[in-house]
Amino acid sequence: MTALSVNINKIALIRNSRGRNYPDVNYFAERFLQLGASGITLHPRPDQRHARYQDVVELKALCDRYQQPLNVEGYPTPDFLAVVKQNRPAQCTLVPDDPQQVTSDHGWDLRQHAEFLQQICQELTPLGIEVSLFVDYDNADIALAKEIGAARVELYTEPYAEAFGTADEEVVWQQFARAAQLAQQAGLGVNAGHDLNLQNLPRFVQIPNILEVSIGHALIVECLEQGIEATMQAYRQILQTR
Repeated sequence: MTALSVNINKIALIRNSRGRNYPDVNYFAERFLQLGASGITLHPRPDQRHARYQDVVELKALCDRYQQPLNVEGYPTPDFLAVVKQNRPAQCTLVPDDPQQVTSDHGWDLRQHAEFLQQICQELTPLGIEVSLFVDYDNADIALAKEIGAARVELYTEPYAEAFGTADEEVVWQQFARAAQLAQQAGLGVNAGHDLNLQNLPRFVQIPNILEVSIGHALIVECLEQGIEATMQAYRQILQTR
């Protein structure tokens, strides 16, 4: 079964807009876990404009209580790595974000950044943290992530989301399937995330052995439209046989 890790950043963004703890990130993270999420994802950026480093501390305790994994993702600045090392989430997804980016929009150049990423893997893996590298589906060097020391890769799925429902959908889906296969053949687990939603997810997870999808922005919007219980039930129905 493909796991659903709910990215909680948008709840944090709304909280920060009013300067007090409302909505409560931990409350909503717990609701998602109660309703069947297989984990929580948090992406604190250096300016902490939505997720904060303190959220990592509190969500780690929450996820431990529910025996579900916390995935902390972001660019590996010294401050970010210090928080990850101190709190030891189950998974850390390294993303090549510029500090000013609105959202993630590309994966790592694994060959160019191999030494940098390898050093981080060597620091985090002995702490019991699974390292995942954010990668593009058309990266010819996906298998290199294994040599670097990562346990998983996360496929950046915006190109699939953009192609969904167009004449390019099948070709792009096949390319993602091939990327997943190459990673799996190298001994890597495969995650996926970015712009996945209730409409495009069923087709995407026909790719075999996707371990986890991380969904935040669309899922929160769908909760606004349909309610949190109905939205989570719909996601569970899509993923329960995958």
